[in-house]
Amino acid sequence: MSFTSKGESQVLDGSNLRTDQTGETVAAQRSTALSRSSRKPLRRGIGLAVATATVTVVASTSAAQATGQGHGVTVTDKAPTSVNWTESAYRGSVEVVRGADDTPDVLNGVVFNDRDRNSKRDADEPGIEGVVVSNGRDVVMTDDDGRYALPAYDNMVVFVTQPRGYQVPVDENNFAQFSYIHLPEGSPQMKYQGIPPTGDLPESVNFPLAKSQLTQSPWQQCIIGGDPQPLNSEQAGYAQLGAFADLQKRTGYAGCGALFMGDEASDDLSVYEDVRELVGMINGPARFLPGNHDINLDAPSNGHAFDTYRATFGPEYYSYDVGKAHFTALNNIRYNTATHKVAYGISDQQLEWLRRDIAQVPEDSVIVLAAHSPLLDFLWHTSAPQQNLKGIYQALEGRKVVALGGHTHVSENLRAGDKMPGWVNKIGDKGLPFTHLTVPAIAGQWFKGELLPGGYPTAMQQDGTPPGVMTLDIKNTDVYERFTPVGGDDSDQMALGLNTPRYRTWFDQYKNNRDGAPQLDKPLVLSRDELGDSWLTTNFWMGSTGSTVEVSLDGAAPVEAVRTQQLQGEQRFTGAAYSDPAAVLTQLSQGVRLLADSTMHLWRYDLPSDLAVGTHTATVTAIDVYGRQFVETLTFEVTE
Repeated sequence: MSFTSKGESQVLDGSNLRTDQTGETVAAQRSTALSRSSRKPLRRGIGLAVATATVTVVASTSAAQATGQGHGVTVTDKAPTSVNWTESAYRGSVEVVRGADDTPDVLNGVVFNDRDRNSKRDADEPGIEGVVVSNGRDVVMTDDDGRYALPAYDNMVVFVTQPRGYQVPVDENNFAQFSYIHLPEGSPQMKYQGIPPTGDLPESVNFPLAKSQLTQSPWQQCIIGGDPQPLNSEQAGYAQLGAFADLQKRTGYAGCGALFMGDEASDDLSVYEDVRELVGMINGPARFLPGNHDINLDAPSNGHAFDTYRATFGPEYYSYDVGKAHFTALNNIRYNTATHKVAYGISDQQLEWLRRDIAQVPEDSVIVLAAHSPLLDFLWHTSAPQQNLKGIYQALEGRKVVALGGHTHVSENLRAGDKMPGWVNKIGDKGLPFTHLTVPAIAGQWFKGELLPGGYPTAMQQDGTPPGVMTLDIKNTDVYERFTPVGGDDSDQMALGLNTPRYRTWFDQYKNNRDGAPQLDKPLVLSRDELGDSWLTTNFWMGSTGSTVEVSLDGAAPVEAVRTQQLQGEQRFTGAAYSDPAAVLTQLSQGVRLLADSTMHLWRYDLPSDLAVGTHTATVTAIDVYGRQFVETLTFEVTE
């Protein structure tokens, strides 16, 4: 894909709608916010020589095809049916019927089966009973004719919860169309275009749905993309060549689609036009969450802080169903326009909506709760205050839940029972009640580092995880997460390195150097004198409590490595001794900002002190919580 100009038209609401003079609703293209002539061409890289290039994959099992058992669950090799998305996508929009409304304080409408897929309810198209519709505060179900009625108020977003067995339409760039904004006077004047005036309340807002075997299936493949966050068009080009090119090649996620976890931009909201084109590359419906870099920083009041986001991507919070999974997407970024400070948590109104939304979910479903900032995490938010956090956990009590977060540009896989000191006041001393996943960023470490042959930067994240996307494979109510690094596949799940006294001295000398440190000479060579204080490291990117790492040295019987952070209530460990040399050697040499010196998924194997002089090979087998195995080798040398 290349970035090309599109026709300009006015944006009227978050559903990509405009209405002509006869009252007919038609799909509208977004206005071009940034002149294509100002775009910088992509820079072509010379490739990166990584210090640990001798680490090679010798055998592995793809997570998408793996068969294994662990913790009472079974992973099979069955996958969702692949479809030709270009030919089969349900393209359309929400139907907005203009005209005098006899009840100006109530919004009426119907959810209907759009048999001919023209986004307009025809005489032979029945309403659909029992579908959830909300105004962001109240939650109602449609009656036996598919009709709903909701209290109306200014600056509300009305949206439908996609039911299992149906799919909402998507626009030309794959944005799911399931909402309508009511903002009669439009957004206030701001730097970036917000929401144009929507006028009086429409006579009705109707939500078309198309029947779908893909969303009916109990097996779902869901793409989760953290923090695309391009600063400009050049970085959008990196994302194009990286994660989005990978998603363009993949199929099987047309039912569940892709959920992008916030920070669609990096404060410059004009880049949203580039993001729209990037999302047009994927093979499924796309949904979004706002992040702390999606804010209208010059908004005159808090209620308009995400107007440009809403005009482009849709509601700040909402829900949808696929298979036996209920996705609840929250906005837990709070912006105070008086102090110009960002805080975390959800509003009282959003919490009340969450309770009502969850109340409609059958007990035999799994809830996937997504928010830009993790509810709790290892690296950053162990003690950060979050408004209504306890209320969120209370609303989910007794339910089967997987929580998703982004924001931190790391990968974390926290399991039920994991403990950190900063969590006690929020969840008590029993540990996490369910799995919390922090999704790696598409941008990695903000597109920093040298360009790889594929045209995208190394961008290694703070915890040593490369940029990429997460996939949730959901079978009935069992959820299996897997990570795919940019330009790679599911077999690439770890990095191996050597932590030696010479490495730690180098680390301490250059750890604050952001202009690029000299590379450590021969990082995979150590003397016999160093053996007693050296160890092999395995950064198992999706590793967690319940995972194991085994090391076989020179063909000997495997020995289990020790996880450096047990998550049993201890403090977070940091520094050279807890770092990932494979990552830091690259990060420091490229002058990136954040180093992999603290992570919850690093394992350590102490090298025997009596190793002979010569070349040695370590074969490392990492086994995740589901029993999937991944194998890599590291060859190193011992000298006199």
